[in-house]
Amino acid sequence: MAMDMDEDEDGTQKPRQVQDYGIEVDFEDLDDEDRENGTAETEAELDAEITKVVAEIERMTPNMKAIDKLDDVEAKLAATDKEAEKARKMSKDAREEFNKVKKKRTDRFNRAYNHIAERIDQVYKDLTKGPNAPMGGVAYLSLEDSEEPYLSGIKYHAMPPMKRFRDMEQLSGGEKTVAALALLFAIHSYQPAPFFVLDEVDAALDNTNVGKVARYIQANASDTFQFIVISLKNSFYEKSQSLVGIHRDQDLNSSKSMTLDVSVFASFFDPFFND
Repeated sequence: MAMDMDEDEDGTQKPRQVQDYGIEVDFEDLDDEDRENGTAETEAELDAEITKVVAEIERMTPNMKAIDKLDDVEAKLAATDKEAEKARKMSKDAREEFNKVKKKRTDRFNRAYNHIAERIDQVYKDLTKGPNAPMGGVAYLSLEDSEEPYLSGIKYHAMPPMKRFRDMEQLSGGEKTVAALALLFAIHSYQPAPFFVLDEVDAALDNTNVGKVARYIQANASDTFQFIVISLKNSFYEKSQSLVGIHRDQDLNSSKSMTLDVSVFASFFDPFFND
């Protein structure tokens, strides 16, 4: 037990017992002057030094809750890393799927485009050639973007026989019609349908071009590929195999149809049908 001094009522001092907590004070580091100096200033300096040391010790005391917080942070970090890895994998899979679809789309487009681009010149020549121009005209396609062609346009150029090159907008109505039919027939040749419906496509054509289109249709029609042509020009429908006419019945005040199999008369008009 440590000893302290209290004063009695008569002014005499007697020792006071205090709990020492098992602490032994070592005064060997104090020199003789400090041991004998018991002034209030010295005591204040020592108290200040003790307070400073205690504060430093408290700052050095480890925070035991920091370990728990570290565990929580590490758990959150692991969960975040897992989510990030999952997101990276999803992004990679999506990019691979996108590139796969992009390649498939490009291959399909190029397959169709290459076929049509190779076919259109011959179709246009067949539609435009004649006695004065046995080779016919020239038509071709060009891509505006070869990397991703389906994102941009396709330029169509058609030059009628015995004429210089001009933009499509500067062609006449009949020349535009023939160029459009050539493109239509070239597209159809890629994945042919069993029949074709042409509604007054000869409206802007003169008799010469009507005959050329009619001969092209005759040459390409077959049992597996039929042309249904709506026309008001006899130079067009007279070359057909059969006719369907629409007329008005005055008595019934309604429309009626009638059909005629022209092929049965072919033997009588061979020169006419072979024109």
